[in-house]
Amino acid sequence: MAAGAGATTVTGPAAGAGEEEDEHVKPFTPEKAKGIIMSLQQPAVFYNMALDWPAQHWTAKHLSEILPGKQIRFRMGMKSTDTVPQFETTCHYVEATLEEFLTWNYDHSSTFGSFRDYDYSKFWAYADYKYVVDLFEDKTDIFQDVRWSDFGFHGRNGRESTLWIGSLGAHTPCHLDSYGCNLVFQVQGRKRWHLFPPEDTPFLYPTRIPYEESSVFSKINVVNPDLKRFPQFQKARRHVVTLSPGQILFVPRHWWHYVESIDPVTVSINSWIELEEDHQARVEEAITRLLVCALKTAEDPHNTASWLNPTEVEATSHEVNCHYLNRAVSALFDHYRTSKIVEIQAFRTNREYVKKEDLNVHSCVEVEPTSSPDLTLETVEQEAASPFGPDLVAVLPSPEDPPTEVGGMFENDGKDFVDKEEEHVGELHCTKKQRMISKSENAVDEQIASNSAVVPSQTLISTDDLLDCLVNPQVTKIVAQLLIQGRNL
Repeated sequence: MAAGAGATTVTGPAAGAGEEEDEHVKPFTPEKAKGIIMSLQQPAVFYNMALDWPAQHWTAKHLSEILPGKQIRFRMGMKSTDTVPQFETTCHYVEATLEEFLTWNYDHSSTFGSFRDYDYSKFWAYADYKYVVDLFEDKTDIFQDVRWSDFGFHGRNGRESTLWIGSLGAHTPCHLDSYGCNLVFQVQGRKRWHLFPPEDTPFLYPTRIPYEESSVFSKINVVNPDLKRFPQFQKARRHVVTLSPGQILFVPRHWWHYVESIDPVTVSINSWIELEEDHQARVEEAITRLLVCALKTAEDPHNTASWLNPTEVEATSHEVNCHYLNRAVSALFDHYRTSKIVEIQAFRTNREYVKKEDLNVHSCVEVEPTSSPDLTLETVEQEAASPFGPDLVAVLPSPEDPPTEVGGMFENDGKDFVDKEEEHVGELHCTKKQRMISKSENAVDEQIASNSAVVPSQTLISTDDLLDCLVNPQVTKIVAQLLIQGRNL
C-alpha cells in the first residue's frame, strides 16, 4: 500500500553489504545525534544511522529461527473501518509462535494452530510491547545487535528496547507517552505514522480509560474520525510519515501518534529515552493512577477488565497507590537536591575556570580576531536551528486540503486545520512550554463550548466523564505542581 497523499515518504538505500559494514561512516557522531534529539521539537527521520546494526536482520523469519517454539502473545484486532478506536481492552489475544504467525499470515490459513479462530481476511495480529530482555532472556549476546549508543546513549542496546511484530492493518490507537521521547528503528515492512503536536492535545479528546500508566489515549479513531461527535479534531495538525526499513524515527516528548502496518509483515524496535521532565511526569501519573483506580473500583470492583489495559497487571489498592504517589514526590525532591548540588559544583568550577582564563587573557598579547564574534554566533545558531539535510528529514504537517473519507480511510492523510497558519509556522521550533501556553487555554475553552453544544442536557454524567476532567493531562499537571509546592513549603 502506497503512502497516502500528503504523507512524508522517506526513501533511502537499503542496508549495505556485509563486507562494507565496517567501512560505513555515519552522518552524525553520537554526540551530534544526541544533541539533535535532546533539542529537536518536531518528529524527524534519521537516514543511514543503522546500516551496520546486526538488528537490521531481525526479520520475522529470522526471529522465528532463533526463537523456535517461543510462545508470544498476539493482540488480534478487526480489519474494520469503525469510527471507534480499537483499544486493547476490546481486542482478543492468542499465544502463538512466530512460525504459526508466519504460516497464518502468508498462507492465510486458519484451519489449525493458535490462529484457527481468526479469519485472515477479517483480523490482524500484533505482537506489541515485547521487551527484548524478556524474549531473549537466555540469549543475552543478542542485545548488542541494537546500538542506540550510536545516538549518544552509551551502553543502551537491546536490553532497553521493545519489539513490535505485526501483520497488515495492525495498529496502535492514537495516544501520547507520558514519559521520555522515542526512537524507532524500522526493520521489516513499512509503517505509517500519524503524529500530532502536544499543543493540539485538547483537539484529540484525551482520556485515561482504558487506564495504562504512561499512556494517554485519544477517544478518536484518527484515520476515520467521527467529526459530529468530536468536531474540534478538525483543528488538529496531522503530520504523516511512512517509515521504511533501515530508517529511524524520532518522536519528541508528548507527541500523539497512531501507528499502522501497511505491509504484510512489519518489525520495529524502539527505545524510550528518559528526560528531565519525567520526574514530574511520574508524580502526575501517580495522581492519575490513584484517582482512576479509586473511582473505577468504587463503581464496579469486579470488572476491572473493562477499564484496565491488559498491559497493567492489576488495579492496585488505594493504600498502595497513595504509597506510590508519595514515592514519586520523594523521588522528585531527591532529584532536585542532587541536581542542585551538581549545579552548584558546576558553577564553582566554571567560576574558577573563568578567573583562570581572565588571568591568561591579561598575560597574553592581544590578537585581532579574524572574524566577527556576532557572525560566528549567528552561524552556530543557524546550524543548531536547522539540523536537517539528506540524513535527517523533518516530518512536516500534511497538506491544507481537507480530508475526505473513502471506504472509511482518508484520501488525504491529514490537514492543518488551524486558522492562524503563520503562527504555527513560527511555532515549529519553539520550546515545548511556549507552544503549550500559546494554544492550550483557548483550545480547552473551545472544546468545552463544543461539548456543551452537541451533548444533550439530559445525558447523565458517568464516572468516565468525570475522570476525563479530573485526570486531564493539563489538570494533573497543575495538581502535581500544587502538591510539590505544598511539600516544598
